[in-house]
Amino acid sequence: MTYDDMHPYMIECAAEAARVARGVAAAQLDDKSHCTDWDVRALVNHWVLYTSHGLEHRALRKQLPEELTARDFTADPDWAEAYAAQLDRAVAAWADPKVWEGEVDLGMAKMPAAELASMIIKEMAVHGWDVATATGQEYRVSEDASRLVLDVVETHGDLYRQYDGFAEPVPVPDDAPVFERALAASGRDPRPATPSRRSVSPE
Repeated sequence: MTYDDMHPYMIECAAEAARVARGVAAAQLDDKSHCTDWDVRALVNHWVLYTSHGLEHRALRKQLPEELTARDFTADPDWAEAYAAQLDRAVAAWADPKVWEGEVDLGMAKMPAAELASMIIKEMAVHGWDVATATGQEYRVSEDASRLVLDVVETHGDLYRQYDGFAEPVPVPDDAPVFERALAASGRDPRPATPSRRSVSPE
């Protein structure tokens, strides 16, 4: 897929991520989440780091500095607004079609830029659902964006499971909504009140 195919979904999922972030109450950050060994704070920090700062750095072909990887973004009372602003910067960094060309050096390996972008869009959506679920919110994404997420999950599922990023797929009906099928394929249980599967990503 190309810039024209994916950048609109990046914009959509970033906007939804910002909306969900603004719905997280400070008192919920220390609550347990359905992600193995992660409370909501750890989940949010992972989400903020890779889907906003990581997204911009990949576009700029820069490595994430240690200062960012060690930061507790939630220590800032206005972290959700800061996250929304950083998402805007990250999405803007991918607005040039040329950024989607070539490869991105991940340190240990290189990956086609468009493929990496699709994986980070998946992170926005799937971890957005994780945060929404952990904080009593609903995550909303279009059918077309859901298809992209499903494609990424199915394409890279074995890689994520290799690094304990996904659990084994959860059975769902063949006619389940596309986003539910994507969640289930990533090892998440999309059914209400039973979110018990591991959902930590190695991204």
